[in-house]
Amino acid sequence: MAKQETLKKLGSPEELEAKRKSILEGRDTSKPCVTICCGTGCQAYGGVKVTEAFKQEIKERGLEAKIDIRTTGCHGFCERGPLIVIRPRDILYQRTKVDDVPEIISETIIKGDVISRLLYTIPGTKQKVVRENEVPFYQKQQRLVFGGNGYIDPTKIDDYLAVSGYAALAKALSQMSPEEIIDQVKKSGLRGRGGGGFPTGLKWQSCRRAHGDIKYVICNCDEGDPGAFMDRSLMEGNPHSILEGMIIGAYAIGCSQGYIYIRNEYPIAVRNAEIALKQAEEYGLLGKDILGSGFDLNIRINRGGGAFVCGESTALMASLEGKVGEPRAKYVHTVEKGLWDRPTTLNNVETWANIPLIVSRGAHWYTGIGTENSKGTKIFSLVGKINNTGLVEVPMGISLREIIYDIGGGIPKGKRFKAVQTGGPSGGCIPESLLDLTVDFDELTRAGSMMGSGGMIVMDEDNCMVDIARYFLSFLEGESCGKCVPCREGVRRMRQILDDISQGRGKEGDIELLEQLSAAIADGSLCALGGTAPNPVLTTIRYFRDEYQAHIKEKRCPAGVCKDLISYVIIPENCPGCGLCVKACPVEAITFMGKKKPVILDEEKCTKCGACYDVCRLDAIEIRSGIE
Repeated sequence: MAKQETLKKLGSPEELEAKRKSILEGRDTSKPCVTICCGTGCQAYGGVKVTEAFKQEIKERGLEAKIDIRTTGCHGFCERGPLIVIRPRDILYQRTKVDDVPEIISETIIKGDVISRLLYTIPGTKQKVVRENEVPFYQKQQRLVFGGNGYIDPTKIDDYLAVSGYAALAKALSQMSPEEIIDQVKKSGLRGRGGGGFPTGLKWQSCRRAHGDIKYVICNCDEGDPGAFMDRSLMEGNPHSILEGMIIGAYAIGCSQGYIYIRNEYPIAVRNAEIALKQAEEYGLLGKDILGSGFDLNIRINRGGGAFVCGESTALMASLEGKVGEPRAKYVHTVEKGLWDRPTTLNNVETWANIPLIVSRGAHWYTGIGTENSKGTKIFSLVGKINNTGLVEVPMGISLREIIYDIGGGIPKGKRFKAVQTGGPSGGCIPESLLDLTVDFDELTRAGSMMGSGGMIVMDEDNCMVDIARYFLSFLEGESCGKCVPCREGVRRMRQILDDISQGRGKEGDIELLEQLSAAIADGSLCALGGTAPNPVLTTIRYFRDEYQAHIKEKRCPAGVCKDLISYVIIPENCPGCGLCVKACPVEAITFMGKKKPVILDEEKCTKCGACYDVCRLDAIEIRSGIE
């Protein structure tokens, strides 16, 4: 953990504002500031080494007083990390390396010149983009919640205060009653961003009215969807925004104890949240008599063990209590009997981070963003067969086409878009015909999918939809807690049927049986894991029924994915005997016959791993779909 300086407790909103002014007065905003993304993705690319290189180079040149360095959380454009932005000119350099650092200091910071090779080039053109907000990836985004990541060091509370951090808390405690705060959240139309989409203000109101002197607030950061990392990146990059939302929420419902539940696989998020808690306590923003208001609140961190089902509210609360993470029946509402059977308000990371914005700017401002029943913005993790992998924050009501093509940059290698799965492993797969669908809670549900927590996995023509459904069902089968029979046995049986279909053992009636099982599982499961588990199967049957029929009736995988339904064949006239496939084959199923002679493939040895196909650039290996 980073070394923490001793901070002076702030005893009133006026002292908080004076502290903010002091921070701003002590900063020279005209001085170059190199902001370096050190979120998990950019760290994997070498962001920490780039940061150390900047510090060392600046020190060696004696420029410490002339250049600021700031390490930040994720900027969203993960595909192009490590990202650095040189402010105040907002010059964006992407895929920066340690060797680039001396040149950046000499040419850009000292001389003012832009280094062309480090700029982003718009795909399909030679056009270079200099400034961050000019990059197509960012242009259709509206980064209200996530945008702060690029400006603050998450381990320094003063950075958050400098961008009006905790001003909403000061307003809430000094100018608003708990009922007025709840009324603003209700009028804003904010719905839970963790997957359920329940109106946040209504949840808060119910919890405040619930009987009991002891109540709790919980932040759910147990994000477990494959390919999803929105909550992780927010907690890593701007933990104080989440804390501020939680403190306001706790004041509104009338509680004095809160918990942040973070999965243990998020070490940077855990570390930064711990630092933020300590700093907030030292400044008097947590603990006793917050900002002189008489309101007390303590928040502690609990680490989750990585069970997907613990993202469900009641399973999470059971885990917090030290019990096995299992859900309970929904007829008992957590706002009345939640943690330790006491009234509890649980929201996810993104929901809490929206609260300061609503309190600061008002419900009327917030309702101006989004659609009639889905207000504000939503952060999505855009992954899979997409050129611009990363995190995007967009207004509700934007179309899937805009996200995938205008922001995501389309499908790599000129492949055809096939489907996008939204809502995590139990979301649905939406086909090309619905690319102009607007993204909001209601429209996604009508299409058979859901908003979920914000995972968005893009698939191209090479994906088999039967295999996709089987993959997600296998994941959910493994993550089911097993408490209720419909989920435990039903999901397993559906996966077995999909295994049979993908392995050439499918039979007439399997599709109808899958649909019947889906209805039974959705109706009978205790929690949303089982209740939504059939979505990948139902939507792939709904939109790609022909692929199921090809697997069952023709024993053929149209996409050439299901190993039992495909074979690899050497095309002699295209094979020059280069031997690349021979070297790539892990089971020695290909025999080298000499230069300029086609190789020979032994189908009995072949495991259909695809290694030979991947290395061949001469179309000498063909995937043939179907079995005799």
